Amino acid sequence: MLEQICQLARDAGAAIMQVYDGERPVDVAHKKDASPVTSADLAAHHIIKQGLAQMFADIPLLSEEDPPTWEVRQHWQRYWLVDPLDGTKEFLNRNGEFTVNIALIENGAPVLGVVYVPVNGVM
Repeated sequence: MLEQICQLARDAGAAIMQVYDGERPVDVAHKKDASPVTSADLAAHHIIKQGLAQMFADIPLLSEEDPPTWEVRQHWQRYWLVDPLDGTKEFLNRNGEFTVNIALIENGAPVLGVVYVPVNGVM
């Protein structure tokens, strides 16, 4: 399972880097809390969401980019906790200090986690 999640983080990181390197345009919007969300955030989110659904369809997803309501998730005992692009402001400032974060939570505690730095390929 760990290698599958690492590969998913690498794939999401590659999509982020396409935007970061200028291969794709940077579209910026703002969430309800006024924090930025970019086309790179959303591209990484979709890659991770699709990959987790294919590999682990029975485990729900809580992603910063598309969180289910509390009513939907309040009784989850096992779920994926994802921040597809942690550090969107740093991404926009082009300082390279952003990560892809994927964790498996069981009974309120992390049991598996991956943090990937796309700029330098460190997992």
